Amino acid sequence: MADNLSRYLDSFKACLEIDSAVKESVSRELYTHLEDKSQELKEKGLSEEEADKVAIQALGSPKLVAQQTYEVHAQGSWQEAFFAALPHLLVTLVLASYYWQNILCLSIVLIATVGIAIYGWHRDKPIWFFPWLGYYLLPVIATGILLIFLPQGWTWLGMLIYIPLALFVLVYIVRQTANRDWLYVSLMFAPLLVIYSWLLTLSPKSGFLSGNLQLVQLHVNAPLIGISFLALAVSTVVFIRARQRWYKAIALLALSTVILASVALASRESIGFWGWLILILSLLAFTAPMWIQAKDNAWRVRF
Repeated sequence: MADNLSRYLDSFKACLEIDSAVKESVSRELYTHLEDKSQELKEKGLSEEEADKVAIQALGSPKLVAQQTYEVHAQGSWQEAFFAALPHLLVTLVLASYYWQNILCLSIVLIATVGIAIYGWHRDKPIWFFPWLGYYLLPVIATGILLIFLPQGWTWLGMLIYIPLALFVLVYIVRQTANRDWLYVSLMFAPLLVIYSWLLTLSPKSGFLSGNLQLVQLHVNAPLIGISFLALAVSTVVFIRARQRWYKAIALLALSTVILASVALASRESIGFWGWLILILSLLAFTAPMWIQAKDNAWRVRF
């Protein structure tokens, strides 16, 4: 491959934020097109360097071509958008019907969600798969919380085993998700952010995740929690259907705003300074992947 074509394709791939397998396929098609165009120009009498240069100029800037390619491959169908939002809608329905108090109902929903996430993982991670993957991580996190209630000696032993395994699973899943687009990491963690944000509103007076006071608070806040998950469903539909990457990012930022407003309305001053600080830092961490991707691409294009 000529140096000019090689540099062009490297810049193109650096700007293109889609699944790595699709990226390689599109890059090969683009190279074939450039090679054919260059060969055609060489047959008309141009030198190899001139032919490559003209072929590249005719195609356009790599950033523009990458943006156009992204718009073709990044938009999901309405069916995919609905299926991506379905787990959030199920949680909203469970909260609205107050079936969240029924352990059997919650177990069925969680098992079904984990099963669909595993199915999607083995089906080459389709575009609707990533919201389900966020709920798949919920049992991993819940297991760590349950270790706290073991006898003291067993808690330390359990933590020594659990932490390396949990970190391995988390890092592996994040890396696999980021191969497609860092924005999908935020989409994956969105349900966990909603759950974590509302857990912060539980009163610490009767102990974390225990006591009648927490149950009362959950019962009172259930409509607002349902609104948060409904907003998550809407933002997921916008995310899947959007062509422009920044529209997807705006959908995630809007979700952060809804979560912050809902928690503020429900808790008022009960969270306290440190609670609000943790919540804001969590929201910033939630939006961090989009800035990581943008900075990484800017660095790669520049160098």
